[in-house]
Amino acid sequence: MFVKALSKSELQPGQGKAVELQGKKIAVFNVNGAFRAIDDTCTHDEASLAEGTVQCEGETCVVECPWHGAHFDLKSGAAVTLPAVTAVKTYAVRVEGDAVEIDV
Repeated sequence: MFVKALSKSELQPGQGKAVELQGKKIAVFNVNGAFRAIDDTCTHDEASLAEGTVQCEGETCVVECPWHGAHFDLKSGAAVTLPAVTAVKTYAVRVEGDAVEIDV
């Protein structure tokens, strides 16, 4: 079930924002105009991933955890660098007009 998370204008390219939808903390990112959503909580030490830095190289984009530097792939949710070893959940995202919606 898709639920509106925010408006496109609320999130500039390269930024992330934490939202709570149906009791779940979700980090939404604008990656060069494409929106991605993952669990907001780092699996290593519970930091908010929405506060992390987005880094892209080619087709691969990751968010760096602001506390200890673990990287998570924004498409797959995979933990790609230590200290995190457990992936985060990803969510399907669609844009309807100005609304960014997440399938929770």
